[in-house]
Amino acid sequence: MKYLIPFLLLFLYACSGGSNKPDVSNIEVNMPVERFEQDFFKIDTNDVAGSLAHLRNAYPHFFPTFMQDILQLNPMDPASVGIIKQIVGSYSSLADSLAPTYKNFDNIRDDIADGMRFVKYYYPQYRVPKLLTFVGTLDAPGMVLTNEYLAVGLQQFAGKNFGGYQLPEVQQMYPTYISRRFDKEYIPVNALKAVVDDVYPDQSTGKPLVEQMIEKGKQWYLLDHFLPDTHDTLKTGYTKKQLDWLEQNEGNAWGYIVKNENLYSIEPPVVQAYIGESPFTRGMPEVSPGNIGQWFGWQIVQAFAQKNSELTLQQVLETAPRTIFEGAKYKPK
Repeated sequence: MKYLIPFLLLFLYACSGGSNKPDVSNIEVNMPVERFEQDFFKIDTNDVAGSLAHLRNAYPHFFPTFMQDILQLNPMDPASVGIIKQIVGSYSSLADSLAPTYKNFDNIRDDIADGMRFVKYYYPQYRVPKLLTFVGTLDAPGMVLTNEYLAVGLQQFAGKNFGGYQLPEVQQMYPTYISRRFDKEYIPVNALKAVVDDVYPDQSTGKPLVEQMIEKGKQWYLLDHFLPDTHDTLKTGYTKKQLDWLEQNEGNAWGYIVKNENLYSIEPPVVQAYIGESPFTRGMPEVSPGNIGQWFGWQIVQAFAQKNSELTLQQVLETAPRTIFEGAKYKPK
């Protein structure tokens, strides 16, 4: 398995990447959809082993991923039969409640396919996966990319007001500032984020703060090219209020980081203050977003790319983060 992420394009506001987007209308992308959850919740609880054998035959590529990586069960262990029976009993009502919302997956498939056309434009050899939906436990990932499938875990897209997300044990994993994004509109962007991480895996671990910002900013820069018409609130996960605040206070927020931190620090507390999920950024107003470091890395990469317009997308991604930082001469007002 390549990628796990616990995680309807909107065109309500101006988007960051749409002005210079290439014409991809002639690029053919075929993404058939398979509905694994519909077969899984037909399991005969009086013959779980037989039903699992049927699933294994019907989904030979996805079944091992579902059992081992999503449910974290050994399909050869007899004890797994009892656990599957419990999951079917406990989660069938959730699957039933999701069914009307996702009865027709065509519009979402079309939005993902639109993004995949841009993937194929920039990376012609990229193999487009099939689409598959499943319903797992609430701690299961919302997006899984394998060699064969881009699998969507609908349990993480039940709607931000879904009561299950408010359970204390679920809030420990996904507090409200995260679970508010567990909505239908985030499926296409999360799907393309999985592809981004496949095309350009995160290379930030262990690097200094500013280099981690830029490495993660490269991923959003790549996402911009794959989803040029998607609003930044969806790509960043920020609320519109958070994004507006950051855009209006870009210079002050960056100045605060430069003044208070060593940009080349590798100390985990320093890095964690600016990169990764949090309700807001420490030392800044509560209207500020968490993961502000990736946003600044994104701005730095964009500034570098604009100053070096002769470079291809791939060449920008291949440029060392320190070279990007020095070449961008990023000084927001």
